[in-house]
Amino acid sequence: MDSIHTYGIWMAESLQHRTKGLEKLWLLITHAGGPKPAFLFVFPCAYFFCRRTGIAVLWVAAVTEWLNLMLKCVLFGERPFWWIGESQMFSNKLPKVQQYSSTCENGPGSPSGHAMVTAAVWWVVASSLRSFLYRRNYSIPVTYIPYVLYGLLLVVVGISRVFVLAHFPHQVVTGSIAGLVVGMYLNHRVPERRPFRFFVSVAVALLLGTLILNAGLQWLGVDPTWSLILAKKWCSHSEWVRPDVAPFTSLARDCGVLLGLGLAQYWKPGGWPMLAKKPQVVSLVLSSMALYLVYSAPLPLRPPMLYYTLFFVKFAMVPQIVMLVPGLVHFEMRKMKRT
Repeated sequence: MDSIHTYGIWMAESLQHRTKGLEKLWLLITHAGGPKPAFLFVFPCAYFFCRRTGIAVLWVAAVTEWLNLMLKCVLFGERPFWWIGESQMFSNKLPKVQQYSSTCENGPGSPSGHAMVTAAVWWVVASSLRSFLYRRNYSIPVTYIPYVLYGLLLVVVGISRVFVLAHFPHQVVTGSIAGLVVGMYLNHRVPERRPFRFFVSVAVALLLGTLILNAGLQWLGVDPTWSLILAKKWCSHSEWVRPDVAPFTSLARDCGVLLGLGLAQYWKPGGWPMLAKKPQVVSLVLSSMALYLVYSAPLPLRPPMLYYTLFFVKFAMVPQIVMLVPGLVHFEMRKMKRT
């Protein structure tokens, strides 16, 4: 693997040198290609385009991110920014690479979570857009445009992750392939209108699966925090090692959105099919504003259990906000008409 890692470092160095003028663009892409935008941006937009697509996006994003967490725990993938120092492969000539605020993620590196979640979630979106164009009787070449854009998206997100030294190229490729497979599989198994106990069962299964895996690693003598130790050691700015990109934070987010999705469907949200275009836009705007307020609310970092609990609650609110706001808008419109 040393030769593959070394090649990846030189590729990142060349990429940073040749595209230095695009630095802000790469940073924007790497932020947009993360799991958080899938929950906070892609999901509400997809839901207001098509209810089934929105639920599929949320379902696929949560399960894919958890699967990525499990794979990272068992594959022990290195990250470029710490491997440069740990490997001692560059004692004679250090690569001229730069770290960024998006560099210092503290989980293992393989496969890329950004690439895997992006591949899975946007496959759902691309498939839905393709079906929409096909139903509108567009020509066959036009109906495949979403898949072309999907491929380009995977490429630019992958390049951005290599650029910021968060991943090696092979981790991006494996993450994209794994995400595509998971997205294609789960897109045909969307839990639309499933009972609340189904989502409770899935969330508990994700939590227990993670705890069992961590206990098994400790039993084998593996420190589950090994990647966090390396991230703190080799990150050029300690404040860049943030808790919101920690593995257990991802777990709290995934369990939260799944339980929130179950609750939102349990309340039997309505109103959306009966809204005209302008009220639909109002619903999307109100939902986006509410999501921004919820997500931007600061959380205490100590004690850790309180932080994870509040993070869980924060993301459990996401599907409920998006799915219940249209019903409230419809109710207010009916009330205004009566008066």
